[in-house]
Amino acid sequence: MSQSTPPSQPAEGNPYAGQPTDGNPYAAQQPTGGNPFAQQPAGGNPFAGQQPGFVPPAPPAPRRGNVTVGIVAAVVAALVTAVIYGVIIGKTEHEIGYAAIGVGFVVGFAAGKLGGSNPVLPVVSAVISLGAIYAGQLTGYAVWAADETGTSVTTIFTEQFSVLTDVWKEGADAMTFLFLAIGAFAAFSGAKKAAD
Repeated sequence: MSQSTPPSQPAEGNPYAGQPTDGNPYAAQQPTGGNPFAQQPAGGNPFAGQQPGFVPPAPPAPRRGNVTVGIVAAVVAALVTAVIYGVIIGKTEHEIGYAAIGVGFVVGFAAGKLGGSNPVLPVVSAVISLGAIYAGQLTGYAVWAADETGTSVTTIFTEQFSVLTDVWKEGADAMTFLFLAIGAFAAFSGAKKAAD
């Protein structure tokens, strides 16, 4: 049994009656010769027909971060965490290693998050965290002394700062310096993690 071709439909009932013979519905829209780029300027530059002097915008540079913003963020984080760390030391009358690690990590994380991936920031944040942990320990002694003497922490810092530093030196032991070192390492690591 042989197949027969379907009878041709009238033009008004055939939605494909107006198509070209090769079956391409877009053949009438293409430029001559079937080349879609035939109407573009020579050289294939799609921007050649624009106004003279027009320069397309350059793609944005990869983000390296702003060192200044990172350092400012580290200093602000250091001030806030030093006060918190000092209050914890003053109220508990103990240096707490985890708190020193937290101080360092927060300082480094703030520097890396806002400053970007600049290789200077982990080192700077480690140094700033040393200052923050030291200031926190001094604040702890000041909070403790203020509770004992009934004076304010501000008075102890402003009028008896040399006594405060002498008390810190006398109380400093291997654990004090270990907390400083671990805090600095946490700041270095925090800055690198935040920048990734």
